[in-house]
Amino acid sequence: MSDLTLGATVKFSIKSVPAAIKHRKTIHRLMRMQPSIQRILGRLAKIRDRKNDRHQRGGRIWTSRIKATQVLVVEKGATFAVRVTPQLIPDIKSVSRFLETV
Repeated sequence: MSDLTLGATVKFSIKSVPAAIKHRKTIHRLMRMQPSIQRILGRLAKIRDRKNDRHQRGGRIWTSRIKATQVLVVEKGATFAVRVTPQLIPDIKSVSRFLETV
């Protein structure tokens, strides 16, 4: 993990799934940083917004929000690419024992 240069795109592979939920959430958040996944999530958000159930309740417009779709799974062998920024370096270092560079 010492080859983290700012602005470089680094590809990671999950070598073991962490037992702690906080580490799984960090890896999941890093996986969501991929541009291709962000496009998918943006498209799904637009669809959810169009399908929102808006109705009148107590004289006001009430919106029932649909939960976001989970498109990623943190599992052994999953790969993802992240562009390294100063904000991501602490996150990457905190879960570095579960990741390996590809």
